[in-house]
Amino acid sequence: MLKKHFITSLTLLIFISGHAQFHTLKIPQRSNHVIEQQQLAVTDIILDYSSPSVNKRDVWNDPNVIPQYGNPIAWRAGANMNTTIEFTTNVKIEGKELKAGKYGFHIIPKGEIYTLLFAHNNNQWGSYYLDLENDVTLSIDVKATNCTFSEKLDFEFFDWKENSVKIGLEWAKQKIAFEVSVNLNKTVVDSFRNELRGINTYHWQAWNDAANWCLNHNTNLSEALLWVNRSIHGGFNGFASNKNFTNISTKIKLLKKLNKTEVLNETLEELYTLDYKDYEAYDFSRYLLEQKEYLVAKTFLNKANNKHPKRWFLILNRDVANYFLGNAKDAISSIKNNIELAPKNFQPRLNKIIKEMESNTYTLPK
Repeated sequence: MLKKHFITSLTLLIFISGHAQFHTLKIPQRSNHVIEQQQLAVTDIILDYSSPSVNKRDVWNDPNVIPQYGNPIAWRAGANMNTTIEFTTNVKIEGKELKAGKYGFHIIPKGEIYTLLFAHNNNQWGSYYLDLENDVTLSIDVKATNCTFSEKLDFEFFDWKENSVKIGLEWAKQKIAFEVSVNLNKTVVDSFRNELRGINTYHWQAWNDAANWCLNHNTNLSEALLWVNRSIHGGFNGFASNKNFTNISTKIKLLKKLNKTEVLNETLEELYTLDYKDYEAYDFSRYLLEQKEYLVAKTFLNKANNKHPKRWFLILNRDVANYFLGNAKDAISSIKNNIELAPKNFQPRLNKIIKEMESNTYTLPK
């Protein structure tokens, strides 16, 4: 009877214990859960990890905290579930290709060298059942460096460039870092193509901005010209068309890059008829001067000065165009006559420009 009662009680205890785990309470954890997302160009990088504390331990040398040489297992690069890292486009890790996706991130310390493992099997409790031969997509070796003491394990993003960033796991006084890089032009252009098929297809700014990005990066120029034309003329039956100074000037810059001279001249004539702000006129005339299109700049600025009279910066740009066209005397005279239009803090610079033009040493500032 006693035996039967014991078995019944044990069964009930197991039943209650098993079901008590399934609730939605948020319980404080010793190793707090962290989700961090950063954007490299158009690539989202998402880190998901639990952050243990040093708690006065020699974490990097204690095999009970971080297994050494993969004995008996790799380290989960955090606590609890394996750390995961996700990339929304193809990337390179320390120069090695890795396809878009979510990966379990594990580390094997080997003395001064650390082997970083990116595992397509990304949903593991720790690293206990990581199959090094079948689960790992990419492994790379890096060296650790020293860092400022960090009680909590965390990941830092640093050394940002347009197409790369370094990610460093920092804990105690040690950092393990690796570089993530992207094929900038390909990933961005592919992203534009995808996004311009969605809600952005109805916004002239999106088509223009995509075209302008390609222009500034000297890539995909022929398609960029199609995109800026879509910004100007709209989609089916001209839906969402919006011809304006911004997209027409983008088109002119693309035509210049593509050496489409005849269409370029036609588009310039079109530009002259549009409304524009004085600062837009300044930016565009500055572009023309940088391109050494001095006659076009002078023609445009004569019209711009009629639209926006007494704007000292537009007058100055016209005078600069005149100077490079060989009319230094007229340019200097005009700057002197209009110098009072400029704010006082700019007038010393204008006097310096006058002296440089008089000595024939003036150049456009970079």
